[in-house]
Parts: sequence; C-alpha cells; structure tokens
Amino acid sequence: MGRLIYGSGTQSLDIDDRTLAHLRVVFMNKLRRRESFMFTSPPVDGLGSRTLWIAPPVPLVFHFYGSRQPALNPKWIDALMREAASPSGLRIVAEPGPGDARAT
Repeated sequence: MGRLIYGSGTQSLDIDDRTLAHLRVVFMNKLRRRESFMFTSPPVDGLGSRTLWIAPPVPLVFHFYGSRQPALNPKWIDALMREAASPSGLRIVAEPGPGDARAT
C-alpha cells in the first residue's frame, strides 16, 4: 500500500503500490504538459470519495511502501490517460486484461 500526498501534506490517499505506479505515470505526463485535471479517489473506509484539482505548481509526493517497482501495463496507462482527459477527470478504472478490446 502506497500513499499519494498532495499539497502541503494535508491531503493524502492510501493507494496500492501497483495502482499508484500507474497513476504516477499519468500524473507526470499531464503535469509535464502543464495540464491541470481533476482526480477522484475511490471511497476509502466507507468515508466516500475525494476529488482533488491536480495542478503543476502544487507539491505532489508518491510514497511507495513496497521494495520493488511494480510492472506497468501500457493498456492501463492509456485507459487512465483517457479518463484524465475526460470532462469528469481521472478516476481509477479497472486494469484491462490482455484480451480486453476496450484497452486498444
């Protein structure tokens, strides 16, 4: 389980390392282009979801607790990038499998 820390440290979300590794690629691609976007987290501990406005000047930390870098699935990164570009912003979608037609 990793942690996404946003802003001055007052906003943090626990996200599993594999998902967080994929989100890091999406966030960095968007921010490298100086593109802001909304990110809505899944509900945690029954407390509901949170939506963050992700913008280039705001500090962002990806803290991984695992000792190994998870393997990345390019199809999942593509699906997450499409979500981030949508009007409703980035939400974590299910990881596509190798035969998933929507992943291409």
